[in-house]
Amino acid sequence: MRIVIDDLTGAEVIGLLEAHVAEMLANSPEESMHALDLDGLRKPDITFWSAWEGDRLAGCGALKELDPTHGEIKSMRTAAGFRGRGVASQVLRHLIDEARARGFERLSLETGASEFYLPAVRLYERYGFEQCGPFSDYREDPHSVFMTLALG
Repeated sequence: MRIVIDDLTGAEVIGLLEAHVAEMLANSPEESMHALDLDGLRKPDITFWSAWEGDRLAGCGALKELDPTHGEIKSMRTAAGFRGRGVASQVLRHLIDEARARGFERLSLETGASEFYLPAVRLYERYGFEQCGPFSDYREDPHSVFMTLALG
């Protein structure tokens, strides 16, 4: 699998992200949905990667710099035809490695709290993420699960 920095202009990537936002809205109250749209992902404090198997888009993920020691995972998504094939694990390992390379001491994320999000929570737990309180600009929310990983 090839994981590359992406400029968010390709039709396949745009389609995957639009599907991601639509699915998040379908499974979270709008005020509790924190997935970023294309403009949000194009901000200078965010690096976005796409994962490819040959010429087929397999998934994506992004890393947002909250401060020089703390990063946040955003927009983790596996394309429908690649679910159950380890794409999310490969993208997550890539994001963790990149966070370490950037000197981050902590990597955090927000995901949903409903049963729909349990596979994501389990994935993050397998990689050592632990539940925590809200970070950055987030607020306590019964529809959110906040997780963090110390990188030291």
